[in-house]
Amino acid sequence: MERVPLIDEAMKKAAVAWLTVPEVGPGYPVWCLWIDGALYVVSGAGEQTAPGLAVAEKACVTARGDHGGRIVTWPATVSRLTFGTDEWDTVAPQLAAKRLNASGTTGEIVTRWGAECVVSRLTPAGEPTEAGPTLPDASLAAPPPPTPAARTVRRPFRLHRVRKR
Repeated sequence: MERVPLIDEAMKKAAVAWLTVPEVGPGYPVWCLWIDGALYVVSGAGEQTAPGLAVAEKACVTARGDHGGRIVTWPATVSRLTFGTDEWDTVAPQLAAKRLNASGTTGEIVTRWGAECVVSRLTPAGEPTEAGPTLPDASLAAPPPPTPAARTVRRPFRLHRVRKR
């Protein structure tokens, strides 16, 4: 497929992208790295969670700008890198170098990823589905999902009684 300049430019600057994997649920953010026309994402033990990505064949990727708004959404074909291949040996060290707060050397991180994680390659599979005038006008904000961690908020403690005048 011919490279789309808008996708290239938006993804070169993106450190985080939003992924939507069909039949998994709402989109979620992931840290990522754009290398030579493909987006690479690491997920698995000790790394970020990416529900459904490890077995997906397709996904949608959304890039957002510094202002928080969407720039582009594009369909992607998902494949996995195999530990020890030329592609792995080229891409994994670049990903490890960009990994913030990782413990260990780049070589140790790459070896751990080969044993415990999945490195996914998302390649553009067509024209953007949302860009420019086709971007939604509404915020698309969803209410927070219910959680057992929520509780009623207690009234603040007051040492002295407040008198009304």
